[in-house]
Amino acid sequence: MSDTAHIAIQKRDSLTSFNDFGLAEPILRALAEEKYETPTPIQSQTIPIACQGRDVIGIAQTGTGKTAAFALPILNRLYAKRQRPAQKACRVLVLSPTRELSGQIADSFRAYGRHLRPLEIALAIGGVSIRPQARALARGVEVLVATPGRLLDLVNQRSLRLDQIEVLVLDEADRMLDMGFIHDIRRIVAMLPRERQTLFFSATMPPEVTKLSAHMLRDPARVAVTPQATTAERVDQRVILTEKAAKPALLAELLNAEPIDRVLVFTRTKHGADKVVRLLNKAGLAADAIHGNKSQGQRERALAAFRDGRIRTLIATDIAARGIDVDGVSHVVNYDLPNVPESYVHRIGRTARAGRAGIAISFCDHEERPFLRDIERLIRMSIPSTDRRSTQRPAHRPAAQHPGQRQQHGRPNHRGNRPPRRHGGSNGQHAALAPHPHGRPPERERGEPSGLGNVKFLQRSPGPRRSAGPGTAN
Repeated sequence: MSDTAHIAIQKRDSLTSFNDFGLAEPILRALAEEKYETPTPIQSQTIPIACQGRDVIGIAQTGTGKTAAFALPILNRLYAKRQRPAQKACRVLVLSPTRELSGQIADSFRAYGRHLRPLEIALAIGGVSIRPQARALARGVEVLVATPGRLLDLVNQRSLRLDQIEVLVLDEADRMLDMGFIHDIRRIVAMLPRERQTLFFSATMPPEVTKLSAHMLRDPARVAVTPQATTAERVDQRVILTEKAAKPALLAELLNAEPIDRVLVFTRTKHGADKVVRLLNKAGLAADAIHGNKSQGQRERALAAFRDGRIRTLIATDIAARGIDVDGVSHVVNYDLPNVPESYVHRIGRTARAGRAGIAISFCDHEERPFLRDIERLIRMSIPSTDRRSTQRPAHRPAAQHPGQRQQHGRPNHRGNRPPRRHGGSNGQHAALAPHPHGRPPERERGEPSGLGNVKFLQRSPGPRRSAGPGTAN
């Protein structure tokens, strides 16, 4: 990082008010109406540098106020340099990974810029008709907030040109790469003017994101408000070791016992999210799901019901959850542990926002133990766990912590995970039973920390588990 950036960051402690940034009066008036008084750390660090026209890499988790960190200097620039945008063009392009996040960013621009006239802000997202979006761009706009796929659709049908862009914002860059947008982003960047300001934000900086930023930015100032890949300090993190089939009953038990205001439950797949909703509804618990297979209207209705308190449980996949900015999420439950450890950081960042406390509870079955180890290695801490597994767990997968499993006592000697040869037309029934028949079930792992003196909900009777039924969780 250059000396200029160091100096700017060192001055952040003196910037205790939005009046210290030299923002235009109409913007300050809007901030006062929004009850914004003291800037957050990411705002204190980013706004002065961005107002100088510098490129910025901002490393900040969700809920830290980074939308205002890039929106306020952009609006200040537009106010100071007034000019009519060209037809089918925009002066500022903001790219985000999901429809929900894009919509919230556009709403923030409108709120902060409500006293700036003229100020045209457009939203381009999938899941809705492209025609109104093309009409909105026909006369040109100051700010366009878009998802990469819909943006390229507009470019391909010649409803949008990208040669007039003065500022590019890439928000949630790490999630963009996780979602496979890397090629789209490179195509978009290739169409932009070389002389531009780029503001690049990400919660984590894995090597792929670092490589992308090096391609997009010129001599950027780097600001970070939390150590890379750390979790929110005010989140109480817990792990419950359980079997896969026991997860539905365990979730229902938790929701009935925990003092929950709003809970966001994460599954790994869209199908899994819908299945959890059905199981909870069957247990008499109101819940809804939000994921990529839902229409935009369905997603907006589910999110509105969650925000208004009509439902307190929302099931989501990682992709759809980006952009869920709801106050009062007291709990995050990882029904399925993510196989990408950085996603854990994003997930639990949905609680403990704006300085509040929160609770993150993760279910971990036997196959997810490697995911848990990766997460703990990334966040550099051991998460307290409690063991809810039965003693009848089959030893179908040898692990390093069970050296006694090397002798399988009569287990068929076949290679890898291939099932033994079947005799007759069993339609795979023998294969389904192959891992179980003669292997000795391992003893429960000893010495694992319980660490959860306050989890009374974990004392359940055998009844709910019997009612969960077979094959309940993905």
